[in-house]
Amino acid sequence: MSNQLSKEKLAYFKEKLLQMRKETEQEIESVPNQGPNESIQELANFDNHPADMGTEQFEQQRDAGLNLMREDRLKEIDDALGRIDDGTYGLSEKSGKPIPEERLEVMPIARNLVEEEE
Repeated sequence: MSNQLSKEKLAYFKEKLLQMRKETEQEIESVPNQGPNESIQELANFDNHPADMGTEQFEQQRDAGLNLMREDRLKEIDDALGRIDDGTYGLSEKSGKPIPEERLEVMPIARNLVEEEE
């Protein structure tokens, strides 16, 4: 089944994906990459209140979790760019049916039709 998207549309989605990739990389870089004790050292001049340390630990775990999500998104973006290159972008990986442009507009990394998602 051939791709229903024109060359112009594919170029448009490629540009959109590249922009998403850049923004995601910037989000990953903006999170300070420090070990659990480094930022607690900043608190060392003050009383190390357990709640402060707990908050600090929570924030680090949250940041680490967000970064994992961002790295997953980066992989999804790279996979979508790969599908543009191999001519399968815009086609469902499950059924091979065309993914509506409206869906790709909202979610350029979509792999399947909405009704095919678990």
